[in-house]
Parts: sequence; structure tokens; C-alpha cells
Amino acid sequence: MNWKFLEQPLFYIGENYVSFLGLVAFVVLFGAGLLTARELQSGVVRRFFARFKIDSNFIAIVTTILSLAALVFFTITAINAAGIPLAWNTPLPGLSLSLTQIFLLIALLIAVFWISSRTKRFLFNRFLANSGLDRSLQYAISQIVANVVLIVGIFVVLENTGIHLAALTVFAGAVGVGVGFGLQNIASNFISGLVILAERPITIGDRVEVAGIAGQVQQIRARSTVIRTNDNITMIVPNTKFIDSPVTNWTYGDPRVRFRIPVGVAYGSDIEKVREALLAAGQENPNTLKDPGPSVFLDKFGDSSIDFELVVWSSEMSYRPRRFRSDLNFAIEQKFREAGIKIAFPQRDIHIRDGVLKVESLASSEKSKVSTSSP
Repeated sequence: MNWKFLEQPLFYIGENYVSFLGLVAFVVLFGAGLLTARELQSGVVRRFFARFKIDSNFIAIVTTILSLAALVFFTITAINAAGIPLAWNTPLPGLSLSLTQIFLLIALLIAVFWISSRTKRFLFNRFLANSGLDRSLQYAISQIVANVVLIVGIFVVLENTGIHLAALTVFAGAVGVGVGFGLQNIASNFISGLVILAERPITIGDRVEVAGIAGQVQQIRARSTVIRTNDNITMIVPNTKFIDSPVTNWTYGDPRVRFRIPVGVAYGSDIEKVREALLAAGQENPNTLKDPGPSVFLDKFGDSSIDFELVVWSSEMSYRPRRFRSDLNFAIEQKFREAGIKIAFPQRDIHIRDGVLKVESLASSEKSKVSTSSP
């Protein structure tokens, strides 16, 4: 049987033609590229990279780049197999780089990102761990050094792959204009991140309140800071918020925090019993500091109550202030009930200057209804 028709041209692309066998080869190789790209982003590959203690974000970047590179590799191989020559070492039109150099550039950039990540991990977990420096300062130093390694590594890779930085002058000017307009916020957040790492107004583990968000600082990144609230919700806050907005840091310098619990009692209550009950409620809480100990203030004589304020100190409950206040309020209510002290509620006196106001009790009204409805 004559199989030469399989090699006959089906159609021409420029001076080259594609046969039936070439078309089949293209489909098979392109399909293999799609499958390979898909497998490179699977959980098996992610778990393989995780064995090397690589950051999860870096793993996601690497697998994405590898899948794209595999797709490009198989696509170019499929085009060559179809009968359209596309040389790996020939510079691409409009570029001074060949396909081989582009793949090499991608591999080197991945290596630079990996070295930067490992540098940060090594400095923070090993080299600076026993230096005696504050843990947050160790993190700041590790982050800054990792950023320097990343920037220097990118410049070295570009120079060694044939991309001369002098040729990027015009591009850098265009980028500068872009930063002035569209990328202004990103540049501002990046600079704010460096300021935060240098001045350390907040550190990892601090409980902060900024822009209506309250929680514990988990990460301080180049563009944003990760805060986890007490509801276990992760909030991503731009770094500029910590520079141009008021920030409440509950644990800055000294972890001890003073809590004020207001409460009002009815007029006629025994003032000394109120004071003893409030002190007992504060002292019996296990999270209350003994030094300085709880104290009670008679704040003012209100319209319907005598207003007191229980003041306690705690170094642990700054991370859960709402829970701490709730526990103290429960304890105060119990102590008041045991001592027979009534919590005040608003009362108003009505004075009638003129005329007559008919007042009828509810009991008598119900009694009259029953008598009229009976046969």
C-alpha cells in the first residue's frame, strides 16, 4: 500500500508546507504540552517542592512558570515537527534573544527568587536566631537582605543573558512615568514597607488597630501587611495605612494594658459594698495583674445612677479585649447580685402643673373587663 500520500502537502505556510503526518505530529506534541503544563501545577508537584522547605507562594510562582515554559517548549517542538522550521538558537524577530536564551533567563530568574527566599529563611531561623536581637528586628534585617539579594540577582542575570541595562534607559524612563501615574500606589506601599521595617512601629505578633481593622500582625511584606482578626479572618492592609493613618498598637514597648469597665448602680446603694464587689470581680479574674492591682473610681453622680469605673491591668488579654471585658462584666453582675446591689436604669419623674390626669392600674382594668364579660 502506498503511504506516500501521508507526506503530501496539505497546505503551505510561506515557503514551507504541512503534511498529514506533520499535522498529526503537531496535534500530538501540542496535546502533550497541555498535559505536561497541567501536571506541573498538580498537587503532586507542589508537594515535591514543599519537601525542600520552599515558601508556598514561591512554589506557586515556580509551578506556573514551569507550566508556561513546558507549553512553549512543546508548542515550538510541535511547529518544527509539522514541517515549519523554528530554530532554537536563532534570535527572534525584534529581539536579540533566542528561544534558548529566553528559557535560560527564566531558569536563572527562578533560581534568584529561590536564593532570595532561602536567604531570608536562613537569616531569620538560623543565623540571627541566637544573636540576642529582638525577634522583630531579626525579621526586618532578613527581609531587607533578601530584597537586596533579589534586586542584585535580577541585575546580574539580565547582564549575563545579553540584556544590557544601558539599553533599558528609555524603558526605565517610561516606567518612571508609569510609577508617577498608574503605579503610584504600589511604589508608595513599597516605600512604606521599607519605612515600617526600618522604624518598626509595628512588629510581628503585635495587636494593632488601623483603618477600622483590629487584629494580630502575621506578616509584614513589601506592599502590604497581613493582619489576622479574632474572628480568624485574614485582612490584607496596604502599608501606607500604617504611615498616614493613626495606628493603635496594644503591645508596643510594654505588653501591659489598662482596661476600664464602667458600671452604674442605683441611688441608695451601699458605696463601700459596691467598691468591694468591683475589686473582688477584678481580683478573681486569672488574667488580671496583681501589680498594678485593680482599683475602683467613683466617676460621677449621674441622672439615674452613681457611676463607678473598675480599672484593671492585663498583659495577656490585649489580644482578646472583648472577651476580657465580657468576663469582667459577668463577674460584676454576679457580685452585685450576691451583695444585693441593683444596677441602675434610667428613671424619669413627671410633674403635672395644671389639670387632672386619670391614672388606672392594670390590675383594676383587667378586673373590670372580667366583671363586664361575665353573664
